[in-house]
Amino acid sequence: MVEVAAQPGPFAFEPSRTALVVIDMQRDFIEPGGFGAALGNDVSPLRAIVPTVRRLIDACRGAGVMVVHTKECHRPDLSDCPPAKRNRGKPSLRIGDPGPMGRILIAGEPGSDILPELAPAAGEVVIEKPGKGAFYATPLQETLQASGITHLIFAGVTTEVCVQTTMREANDRGYDCLLAEDATESYFPAFKRATLEMVRAQGAIVGWTATVDAIAAALAATRA
Repeated sequence: MVEVAAQPGPFAFEPSRTALVVIDMQRDFIEPGGFGAALGNDVSPLRAIVPTVRRLIDACRGAGVMVVHTKECHRPDLSDCPPAKRNRGKPSLRIGDPGPMGRILIAGEPGSDILPELAPAAGEVVIEKPGKGAFYATPLQETLQASGITHLIFAGVTTEVCVQTTMREANDRGYDCLLAEDATESYFPAFKRATLEMVRAQGAIVGWTATVDAIAAALAATRA
């Protein structure tokens, strides 16, 4: 077992039964000139965590932790995008419309791609999700169960939307969850702070939080 110094207390897990879930580190959300920036958001805080996310991925790969990547995207015909989702945002920049990097959040378009610096390695699972949560309308649950996964580590964007939604879905399915504090980010700093507090409140009601340094150190100790 590995034990990480976390909040509100230590987080213990078996690397072979743990998966790192990297949420939506996509060009459209993180790169200047992408969909996120076109909506008026400052993407620099999201861009700043890329090296930290990479360090976490490398640490997990080195310790035999399964790595899963998610991408928020829809079918070209938008049959999996309900009006309640598509009608949000600016009228000129909605899902499926032409954007700075191709059609916005459409599978196969350049903007939906994961950042090259964080590209999945051969054999790693990539989940294309039509919702904010990675369990909704995807094979994620079956994929994790087939590998005997019981614990999840989370990174990615944005903290308060897709990351938190997936953590809550995972909690309801019985997974113990750890959020890497400095490998997640929001366009709105206050939203990230509030999410971290909500996740670990009341004795880890949704999950634990820890720094990448703490997670990497714990994983390195197992290799030593």
